[in-house]
Amino acid sequence: MSLSLHPLDESGFGAVIDCNLATNAESLAPQLVAALHQHRLLIVPRQHLNHADLLTVASCFGTVDTSVDRRYAVSGFPGLTVISNIVEDGEHIGIYDGDTEEEWHADNSFKPDLTSATMLYSVITPAQGGETRFADATRAYAGLPPKTRQRIEPMRAVHSIEQLGVLQSQASGGQSSIAAGSLASHPEVEHPLVLTHPATGARSLLLGSMVISGITTLAEKESRALLDELLEHTTSAPYVYSHRWNQGDLVVWDNLATLHTASPCDSSRHRRLLYRAAVR
Repeated sequence: MSLSLHPLDESGFGAVIDCNLATNAESLAPQLVAALHQHRLLIVPRQHLNHADLLTVASCFGTVDTSVDRRYAVSGFPGLTVISNIVEDGEHIGIYDGDTEEEWHADNSFKPDLTSATMLYSVITPAQGGETRFADATRAYAGLPPKTRQRIEPMRAVHSIEQLGVLQSQASGGQSSIAAGSLASHPEVEHPLVLTHPATGARSLLLGSMVISGITTLAEKESRALLDELLEHTTSAPYVYSHRWNQGDLVVWDNLATLHTASPCDSSRHRRLLYRAAVR
């Protein structure tokens, strides 16, 4: 069986796949991985997946990361977490950082070992808002002036979960899922500003609007100016796809080649529930 695959546009960033992952995921695994490496973002609509199915699909792309925030972990399914704005008995049932948060990032960049791919599955979809936007950090790097690429090539940046929690809280009136979570004690880590993809050899920018505290070789002001310039370039219209969720959508992205962010969603009017798994 071969994948029915339709690129989103001529850029090659993103593709829609027509298949039933509940029954065919394992047999399609090599093709799914190849498609992810080629397009960096895969959208698989109209799925009907239980928790076990989701972990099976995730394992097609690597080893499921079970080091997740314990507060929002799905019991009995290691590595599966809840993303939601729903409140039950006065508590959020899933990871929630406020209705208006927009934070461009690569998942888990505050960990020493970078996440290679992330998967989201939509169960309750808001009628308005709540899109996930994806930026093609690979094409964005290629689109930089040669002098800029040469300048940033050797640079490394500090990724701080502590700073992420503080800035999230400031931006959302005190709401930050990560500040008090079970992952909040991770020490700062350094990562290259420019990644080389281990499978494709492609070069990509590793950025984060809140998690990066600075570039190690630059003074604070110069560091912030460069990071802001690179992020503005990477998240500009030519490199961004905004996904409007439908119930049953499964989206997988190459975390070493993309950035993403949530979009505002009014939780008082629109409920949102997704399940997430990440792989190494």
